[in-house]
Amino acid sequence: QVQLVESGGGLVQPGGSLRLSCAASGVILSVDTMGWYRQAPGKQRELVAMINDEHTNYADFGEGRFTISRDSAKNTVYLQMNSLKPEDTAVYYCNCRRVWGERGDYWGQGTQVTVSA
Repeated sequence: QVQLVESGGGLVQPGGSLRLSCAASGVILSVDTMGWYRQAPGKQRELVAMINDEHTNYADFGEGRFTISRDSAKNTVYLQMNSLKPEDTAVYYCNCRRVWGERGDYWGQGTQVTVSA
């Protein structure tokens, strides 16, 4: 059973940094595609970054500022966010996209990131 638990959100000033973590159980990082999404109030959930063995992709707004990584030994996925802007304020969700076995999208509960002076 896939379980995803995010942590690391909080309040940060513009220009600051945060590192989000996603502790993933029931996930095979070498097989599953892992991603970070975000949802701001009144907006649709959008992709921030994704990673698998073949690709690492970023949304345009995150290119050069955000870095997704994974640690197979800890079964954890990270999102390092630098040069944060107020428009980055959102709930950030960890996602596992599985295309084998019990296929589908699995989500964590989300972690709030607020960028404000």
